[in-house]
This record gives sequence, structure tokens and C-alpha cells, in this order.
Amino acid sequence: MTLESRYGTIKGRVESACEQAGRPADAVRIIGVSKTVGLDSVAEATKAGIHDFGENRPDELVRKHDAFPDERWHFIGNIQSRQLSKVVGRAYLIHSLYQESHAAKIDRLAAEKGIVQDVLIEVNDGETNKQGVDPDKVKEMVEFCEGLEHVRVKGLMIMAPIGSAEEASKTFAMLARVRDEVVESFSQQGKDVQLGELSMGMSDDYLEAIPLGATMVRIGRAIFSDEYDAILDN
Repeated sequence: MTLESRYGTIKGRVESACEQAGRPADAVRIIGVSKTVGLDSVAEATKAGIHDFGENRPDELVRKHDAFPDERWHFIGNIQSRQLSKVVGRAYLIHSLYQESHAAKIDRLAAEKGIVQDVLIEVNDGETNKQGVDPDKVKEMVEFCEGLEHVRVKGLMIMAPIGSAEEASKTFAMLARVRDEVVESFSQQGKDVQLGELSMGMSDDYLEAIPLGATMVRIGRAIFSDEYDAILDN
């Protein structure tokens, strides 16, 4: 299969899953995770219709953003404080914020650039080897960011355990529940806090994420690698 045909298949499956869940066909944004490919593949992807790309290394974000500045570049990797200057302003959306110190530095860097940087709060799914805010600390993190003039929290992100569709579904349901509880808690305080974006679901579990409210799915191998061709053909 070509990259274009892989993306077409993924796009069709995402739209079908949205419709089956009673959501608009365009309710979910597909982010092409391009972290393992070069500029030629990014160019091919843009021709296929992909305009959101995910990178997990600041230097690669710089290289690809500067080569394709009109596309939307998402930073999905672990935040390193010393590298944030490369990310802020280039990233359409930072998906992996989970420390107050990083939020404060993003705020300072964004202020210097005269912008507001959009971010997602990364939530931990309970696995000790993963980063992220504990679910019961999400409101506290959002509250901290609400006090920053140049940081705007758009929603939440999570990575599900690998290998089990059932566990992935439980993880995605938990994230949606946490979002709803946090929004309701702010509402009870008279605060209108919107956390509309849920970034959840990757190549192996995006179809589990959509019925549970994903607004963004991060798809890398199923678009850019031929290892999923047999699955996509079925």
C-alpha cells in the first residue's frame, strides 16, 4: 500500500467510527506522527491530505516545521526544559505538559514571542514508568495554568497500556471522566474552563478511543510504515 492509500483507509475508519458513535464524521483530527520519517515522507503525506504532524524530539520539530511552516506541528514528546525554546511558537499544540515548572517556562517563552501557547495536560494512566499528572491532580494543574497569561490549556492527553483493547478502553474512559469532573468542578466555582480536546489513541487503539470521546488520534506506523498493510487490507 502507498502512504496515500494507508491514510485513506485510516481516515475512512475514523469517519466510520465517529458515525457509529453518533458523532460528526469530522469530529476527530488525525495527527500523522512523523517522528521516524524524513522530509520526503512528510511532503508525500501533505499531498495525501495530512496537515497535522506529531514530533517527539525538539530538533526534529525544528527541522520539519521550518521545512513545512504552513502545516500544524504537534509536540508529543517528553518536555526537556532546556529545549523548550525550540518548541514554543513552533508547536501548534504541546501535548505533553505535566509539570508546573515547565508550564511557567512555556509562559515566559511565549510572552517573549508575544503569543499564547496552546497545550494539553498529559495524564498518567497509573503505570509508574510513564510521565503525566495523576488523575486526582489534574484540576490543580489546570488551575496553575489558568493563572498564566501566555499558556492556554485546550484539553488532556493520555497514552494507554499497550497490548489490550479492553485496558485501552478503560484508560480512555477514565480520561474522559476526569475531564468531565474537572470541568464540572470549575463550573461549580463559577469558572468557565473548557477542556474540549482529548488526545488519545494511536495506531493500535485509535478505534477504541473514538467512541469514548477522542478528538485527536496520533497515528504513526499505520500511516508511515508498511507493517500495518495486512491489517488495513482486511
